[in-house]
Amino acid sequence: MTVIPADRLAELEPACALADALAFFDSLPAVRAEEVTGRWHGRELATGHPMDGLLEASGWYGKQFDSVDEVHPLLFRTPAGKIVSVDPRRIPFGIVDRIPEGVVARGRAVMGAALPALRTKKPRARLRNVEYRGVVTAGMSYDHLPIIDLFRRVDADTLLGCMDLRDAPPYFFVLVRD
Repeated sequence: MTVIPADRLAELEPACALADALAFFDSLPAVRAEEVTGRWHGRELATGHPMDGLLEASGWYGKQFDSVDEVHPLLFRTPAGKIVSVDPRRIPFGIVDRIPEGVVARGRAVMGAALPALRTKKPRARLRNVEYRGVVTAGMSYDHLPIIDLFRRVDADTLLGCMDLRDAPPYFFVLVRD
């Protein structure tokens, strides 16, 4: 029986075991860096990662790939509804696992107040085709952080992303082309 990737993703969402997310990621075809240009709306695939729930609670919108050399890795929606690019090096990824639940729950308000200080108009990442888990696929390398987001194709307009952050388990998310 052939499993349709979009159907399998729907079975896994909104949360699944890390092993199931990894197995699904490994089952998907690669996507080339040149194929992911455009703006993408994101959502999390919870796997028990310390970041689960934090991005969405903070008003995370997704990512924008203008070209392989000009990527806006973090887009957020302002309280007024405008989509803005945020500089990832201003986000304290190193303390994510120590953020109290109450702060996570108030994430959108906290992030909304902080957005003016976090915004950037400059691209802060690049796309390259890299090998990850034995497959060459599109990878987004952050300019100033030890993070690579890897992508696999679910369908023509949907990607499964896997954030590879040094000394942390993989963090999964879904991107849908605008």
